[in-house]
Amino acid sequence: MPSKASNPTARATRQGNPLKEWTFLLALGVVCALIVASLFVGEYDVFADELGVGMFTITRIPRTLALVLSGAAMAMCGLVLQMLTQNRFVSPTTTGTTEWAGLGLLLVMIAWPEASIMTRMIGAIALSFVGTMVFFAFLRRVSLKSSLIVPIIGIMLGAVVSSISTFLALQTDKLQSLGIWFAGSFTSVYKGQYEVLWIVIAVLIAVFVCADRFTVAGLGEDMATSVGLNYQRLLFLGTGLVALATGVVTVVVGNLPFLGLIVPNMVSMIRGDDLRSNLPWVCVVGIGIVAACDLLARTIISPFEIPVSVILGLVGAVVFVYLIVRQRSHG
Repeated sequence: MPSKASNPTARATRQGNPLKEWTFLLALGVVCALIVASLFVGEYDVFADELGVGMFTITRIPRTLALVLSGAAMAMCGLVLQMLTQNRFVSPTTTGTTEWAGLGLLLVMIAWPEASIMTRMIGAIALSFVGTMVFFAFLRRVSLKSSLIVPIIGIMLGAVVSSISTFLALQTDKLQSLGIWFAGSFTSVYKGQYEVLWIVIAVLIAVFVCADRFTVAGLGEDMATSVGLNYQRLLFLGTGLVALATGVVTVVVGNLPFLGLIVPNMVSMIRGDDLRSNLPWVCVVGIGIVAACDLLARTIISPFEIPVSVILGLVGAVVFVYLIVRQRSHG
């Protein structure tokens, strides 16, 4: 007669692994400490006088909130793109999505120099969506003998778009503005300018709600169709969410290179490939990496500050090379 005693392993699975929960809380605590440090690191004493308190609310708090939202957004974008393409080398940096967003921003500024931040955001989002769909169209028509071909295609498309942007910027005397937009820095973030980043919260919620569908879509069109899902609709939805988040971050902060490549790979190496359970981890780790890089960028040559994209680019390039070597060593 089988025992009616419940299985401890199954019960633990249903209730959640306490060790994993404590690990997440520990990671969250470390990230919160970095965020608090970001609030108080700077060349002026925020509590010295009324001016310092005013600067704290006008620049420090908006800068830190922008750091949190943009870090979560770009890490999430990489996770969604990697799930839809089933390729660990895909991110907004290696698909050309960021370059397309920059082109959209530039076109709006050329056509309407006094455009509001909302108008610029719409232009960046629209071109991000178009560029990502162009990338997916290339993938459909190219025979992929290696997973390394996918980021090469994206980087190639991004280089072409970047060249077009540079040419247009030279012709319209906006090359300096283009360089500032792509610098990827939080120095120009202030109250009244960063608020559009709150859209990222809605995008994160939408990704979490659709996480299981995106996971199935990542298995291929045939698999998604066999379980009753509309593959093309999911592809458009995922691309739209990525374009929305990338466009908003590009307009407010600029380019944050390789963040969407580093974070999802770090998390999936430890936790596997489940999008729903990985999403909180990806957001927390993304925020932590951006916060750490930003603190380093603000202190390494203090009182001057280097763009956070410089630090992220160095870290991301090292991780990218490591992933390529790891892929080759595992066949």
